[in-house]
Amino acid sequence: MIKKSLSLIFLLFFFCGFSQNSIYKQLASDILESTRSLKIYIPENYEQDSLRNYPLTVVLDEEFLFDTYVGNAKLFAKKDKAPEQIIVGVSMNDTRNQDISFNRNTGRLSTSANNFYEFIRDEVIFYMESTYRTSPFITLVGQGYSANMVSHFLSENTAFINSFVCINPSFSDFISQELLGYNLQKFQKEDNTFYLYTNNSDSFSSKKQLKIDQVQKQLSDLNLKNFNVINDLIKTTNSTSAMSEAIPRALTKIFEIYSAISKEEYEKEIKDLAPEDAIYYLENKYLEIEFLFGTNLGIRERDIYTIENIIIEKENGDKLRDFGKMILKLFPSSPLGDYYIGRYYESGKMFKKALKYYRIGYGKMDPADPNADKFYENILRLGGL
Repeated sequence: MIKKSLSLIFLLFFFCGFSQNSIYKQLASDILESTRSLKIYIPENYEQDSLRNYPLTVVLDEEFLFDTYVGNAKLFAKKDKAPEQIIVGVSMNDTRNQDISFNRNTGRLSTSANNFYEFIRDEVIFYMESTYRTSPFITLVGQGYSANMVSHFLSENTAFINSFVCINPSFSDFISQELLGYNLQKFQKEDNTFYLYTNNSDSFSSKKQLKIDQVQKQLSDLNLKNFNVINDLIKTTNSTSAMSEAIPRALTKIFEIYSAISKEEYEKEIKDLAPEDAIYYLENKYLEIEFLFGTNLGIRERDIYTIENIIIEKENGDKLRDFGKMILKLFPSSPLGDYYIGRYYESGKMFKKALKYYRIGYGKMDPADPNADKFYENILRLGGL
């Protein structure tokens, strides 16, 4: 009983923690000719860095999804698996039927649903982008029939939404024809990255499972550059459980590029590269992170170590100097760049130059650093004191 109470208290404080960063906004809509409720989450560090921008996520069905999405987004950011996000939830509690309705004979959105679509596109996103520091990366999240609404945003001629998250989707019977008419080829012409997440589950009816399976296969067969199709299957007998599982699974894939280099990424993308290409891959990865998510991370030290062996072992270490210069440019106070340049000169038997860089690198280190003695061994090895 005590353990259960402690768990309940922890969850209460956790949700209270991010609710303090939530803003409630009544947005007057010219399109809907009414006022709609928004719930907005602002990251804790938003006010501390006036230059930083944040990806924007629009969550439909705020009543069902907002708190769960925010909780997962915070956890992923804390674990350095995703950037911090600005998240806006759109309340549909009293208007859901009108907001997501469609003609069952054609699949087309009803007049009221089309107005809601335009409200999201032209008023909610506009309000968020003009009020807060958002990056170009936009995610749109929906569940059930609101996930069907999310799929309609694929029809836009201009690809301005980066990720479409359709959780437990209840698609119209015409979804396959609709997707074919959306000219999805446009995504591969963009110098950007796009994602479409859908999940299936054995908790759904057989008819719903079949429809989602057909959509997933249809999308996978397109094999479009820059357009990443994420087909998920969640094994559970509870559709609510599937919904809660889908959010972190979607975040894992959508923000995969943001995370440090994984074993899978290394094996698939990096291990067979030449040193020069490996350096370029690393630089480009972090430039893309900064462009998409508005976050200037530099380069994580662990990612530097990940490609170290490629630089050292291939081409006789000839690219060690370029590697070191790149690191010095990004982290001038780090001894790593000096170490790699020193190693380059040492491998070429230019010992005086190597000694110079080893000394510079050692001079940047705190004597209390547990690696300082090992670093000093480079100096001793070359006869320096």
